[in-house]
Amino acid sequence: MTAGDAEKNDATVAGGLTSSDPVQVRKWLAQHHRKQLTLLDKFLLELRLGRIGVSKSASVDAEDDEGNETMTESASLSSTSASSLAPVDRRLVVLQTVELLKYIMGPTSWKSAAELLHLVRAVGTELHTAGGMRREPAIGNVIRRIMAAIREEAQRETLSTAGDGGDLSRKAEAGAGNRLSLDSILWALPQHVRDTGSTSRSHHGDHQRQESFLLSDNNNADQQFPPIFYKHRPDLKQTVMEAVQEILSDLEDTYKNLNEQSTSHIQGGDIVLTCGRSKTTELFLKAANLKTKQRQQGPFQVIVCEGGAGSGGGGRAMATSLAQVGMETILIPDSAIFAVMSRVNKVIIPAHAVLANGGLIASSGCNVVALAAHHHSVPVVCVTGIFKLCPIFPHDGQDTLNDLISPSSVLEYSNLKDTRLSDVEFVNPVRDYIAPQYIDLYVTNVGSFQPSFIYRLLAEYYHSDDWDLFD
Repeated sequence: MTAGDAEKNDATVAGGLTSSDPVQVRKWLAQHHRKQLTLLDKFLLELRLGRIGVSKSASVDAEDDEGNETMTESASLSSTSASSLAPVDRRLVVLQTVELLKYIMGPTSWKSAAELLHLVRAVGTELHTAGGMRREPAIGNVIRRIMAAIREEAQRETLSTAGDGGDLSRKAEAGAGNRLSLDSILWALPQHVRDTGSTSRSHHGDHQRQESFLLSDNNNADQQFPPIFYKHRPDLKQTVMEAVQEILSDLEDTYKNLNEQSTSHIQGGDIVLTCGRSKTTELFLKAANLKTKQRQQGPFQVIVCEGGAGSGGGGRAMATSLAQVGMETILIPDSAIFAVMSRVNKVIIPAHAVLANGGLIASSGCNVVALAAHHHSVPVVCVTGIFKLCPIFPHDGQDTLNDLISPSSVLEYSNLKDTRLSDVEFVNPVRDYIAPQYIDLYVTNVGSFQPSFIYRLLAEYYHSDDWDLFD
């Protein structure tokens, strides 16, 4: 395709998509698929209002993955009272996002991988922008993963073509030439690994690791994707939908796969410290407690920190939930973290996002826990789903993916009458950034990894051209 700039910006040329501009894609959907556009608009509205992922019962057990954030159930955007706040399951938000994309991709009349990538990129941009008051990074992550799956299925045509004429030797050479060498493994960014036109598999997943098309020497300036992506593929829809279904199954089994690893990290007699409330860590600790009892290894003790001011009392709710199942639980204020750390065997913390450098965005107060653990040489383990893996690097330290909320949870407004506080500035962050040197291990639903291995996971699950998709 060598159309000019005017044609590239028109998404309705010849009835197909030639642009990732959300406005043009909306015109295409309005002309050909009104039902999908209506569903998208409804989903975006619910996402902006904070209703996606909210449990209808609003029970305590449906706390969000961080445990320090809630979203409003009220239809009024201006309503911020405590009575209008309801817990959110972040994994459910991602699941519903994938279900929406699956419904949009299935019935729509795209003809090639390039048209499908234009569609997913435009819809993903709107979903990411409408991430709501939570700034949910996992929505962008799963969209990047779906786009990587589409690229892989489209690129697989090259390998299948190599074997169509029975030339097995040529096919084997293509596969052998794409294997990673020791030299390529040492590179930190995925675009440093060159692609030979075939699919490269790893032992953790099926996503290919290939060079950025935008950086290749033979790139046509008029093309956003490789030429094979513009080829009409009637069979592509089935293979892409199967890949999306695999992503859905992976998300549905997140907690199950995490809990199976619990006894590998927690043994009877251990003293474990955690901060705030997280559904992921809560289920992980409960699974470890159940398995240690079954193996008659003896109980382990859990010390729960109340968490930062932005946690909304998540530590108390966490301690209560663990104690209700018979676990030996101690609740401590954040001021006692350093004092008790010398007795702790390991620290387990949740994640809001895992960054490309191996750093961690976690709930407010977790950075203090990590610093105290580092001082006492206590291992820090982060339990998280792979859908929180973000291909972005930290910027401005603690301001990365952070929000500031009202300081009323720290200090009552009535106390501001004191003249001594007139010149005091109160900052109440929702999250903390933890540098990778303070994290010893990431336990995910696909295995356990050190922070230095995160870049390999990024190359496996996302394509390098999609890293800065929403910047």
